[in-house]
Amino acid sequence: MKVLPGSQHMSWHPQYRSSKFRHVYGKAASKEKCYDCVPITHSVHDNHFCAVNPHFIAVVTECAGGGAFLVIPIHQTGKLDPHYPRICGHKGNVLDIKWNPFNDFVIASCSEDATVKIWDIPKHLLTKNITTPKKELLGHARRVGLIEWHPTANNILFSSGHDYKIMIWNLDTREDVLSNPVKILDAHKDVVLSMSFNTDGSLLATACRDKKIRLIDPRARTVLQEASYKAHRANKVLFLGNMKKLLSTGTSRWNNRQIALWDQ
Repeated sequence: MKVLPGSQHMSWHPQYRSSKFRHVYGKAASKEKCYDCVPITHSVHDNHFCAVNPHFIAVVTECAGGGAFLVIPIHQTGKLDPHYPRICGHKGNVLDIKWNPFNDFVIASCSEDATVKIWDIPKHLLTKNITTPKKELLGHARRVGLIEWHPTANNILFSSGHDYKIMIWNLDTREDVLSNPVKILDAHKDVVLSMSFNTDGSLLATACRDKKIRLIDPRARTVLQEASYKAHRANKVLFLGNMKKLLSTGTSRWNNRQIALWDQ
């Protein structure tokens, strides 16, 4: 484990207790209450292939010649029309989609084509494909695998690419194409696999392919804490509310699936 100078200790909790709910099973919803015949993509790897808000469910889908995703009204269950309109404008596979927490009719997407796009979703039912984004963010040199909206600052978006950079974008501008992020976080020397904000957005936790979890102050662009454990290779990390703890999922040296709890 490595702890940076001036930082607090970030400890590993390998102990666990057996759940008393292990013999409780969920019951599947009826077919009428499910989303049927949705062509889910096979190209997002370990990223998010769907995103939900109070009005819509968005699902990354297969699309010849580029990337696309579906936006389905949340109450429109049942069998999906195979010709249902798509959001398509990326030249490569869509790798992540996230709804704006301040506006249920705005969604961001990122892609293998190294771009991030912001889309306006109409309140009425889609009748044709949407191909023109509201904004396009051009800054990454390689494909963009992750995006996260800031939880408390409207129109602030974080994007992480395979160029090992996390870029911070301010979308509160009239420009349709943005090529200069307001800040760049370059604390990583490998691909970022996961990002998570604390509740007020003052801290950003990342899991990286170099097997390290980092706690970053995005305003100061500094790494406050850095930790790793030789028996745990983290690929997802998540803040647990205001508990000052982080949860990570990953694998052991023998590729067994693991869940780890860290003290902040």
